[in-house]
Amino acid sequence: MAERTFYASLHRAWGDGRYVCVGLDPDNVLIPDCIVGTVERRIGEFCRTIVDATESVASAFKINSAFFEQYGVPGARLLEELIAYIKDRQPDRLVILDAKRGDIDNTNRYYARAVFDVLGADVVTVHPYMGYESLRPFLERADKGVIVMAANSTPGAEEFQGLMVGEPPRAMYEHIGRTVAENWNRAANCSVTAGATEPDKLARLRATVADMPILLLGLGAQGGDLDECLRVGRARRNFGLIPNSSRAILYASSGRDFADAATDAARSFNRRLSGA
Repeated sequence: MAERTFYASLHRAWGDGRYVCVGLDPDNVLIPDCIVGTVERRIGEFCRTIVDATESVASAFKINSAFFEQYGVPGARLLEELIAYIKDRQPDRLVILDAKRGDIDNTNRYYARAVFDVLGADVVTVHPYMGYESLRPFLERADKGVIVMAANSTPGAEEFQGLMVGEPPRAMYEHIGRTVAENWNRAANCSVTAGATEPDKLARLRATVADMPILLLGLGAQGGDLDECLRVGRARRNFGLIPNSSRAILYASSGRDFADAATDAARSFNRRLSGA
């Protein structure tokens, strides 16, 4: 039976030519009008249809929990059902819960239980601010993945991520990358983030983390330079990137053909990633 750890699943997907990570950020305002019913029904049907349309080329699905949590109990139920749907259809596809957890160790113990054991996600995003000891409940789960927020290209990110720290001085995001790669990745289950709109930061992170995977954010609708990111961001021994695209795939069409359009967009993106 094939190993189903974070890295093993990624390497299998890359070896099969699947690279794109499809971001599931369902915005009710943007969901095509052909899907009718309550907000919860529209979101559920839309997400399941996108999964069906893109699963053949996707290495992973990244679900932003906020898009579901905003609806309270029905949203939490939708989130749990969506993860179960993906794992039932494609158990080899990674489910990344973009929840950006980060608290004291006792609280994180329950967050880890909720994310991994209740919801059934394979990977979670976390904040590094409180250090290794606080994140131990996530980091010690060798069967699961942990993506640590390092570099982002959103407005305001530079306020802290660009601070020069340590000796010799390096940017905070580089310090985070080095710390994760050299000290936190004891279970071989870690990754860090980089923004696709700033390839220079991606290049610095790649030099810092060696072959550790990097979740690449800001592609597609946010205008990241894919070709440059591939040039500077790929690892030496493997593909090395988890390139996420959300809106460019989800909303490739606002009509009844939205599923076919999503399939075409994901396939096109995957071809570019594979160099075909």
